[in-house]
Amino acid sequence: MSDLDAWVVAAGEELGIAPADVPVKAVLDLARDVAHGVVRPGAPVTAYLMGLAVGRGADPADAAERLSQLALSWPKPTP
Repeated sequence: MSDLDAWVVAAGEELGIAPADVPVKAVLDLARDVAHGVVRPGAPVTAYLMGLAVGRGADPADAAERLSQLALSWPKPTP
């Protein structure tokens, strides 16, 4: 088991969330897209926003895909 897997299990147990309910790859991919395409500090904030949306009933895969697409289409700053 990787350190990440162990953390997801422990954090999930602390919050009453089964590891199978945590879309780790989708969250990591989303964080990468936001950090590289928008702004680094936006990655954890976006993951939190996704968590709020999922907690309110949004589909995790759909939320991650929509936010990733938004990040990938975000305009690059002009130098």
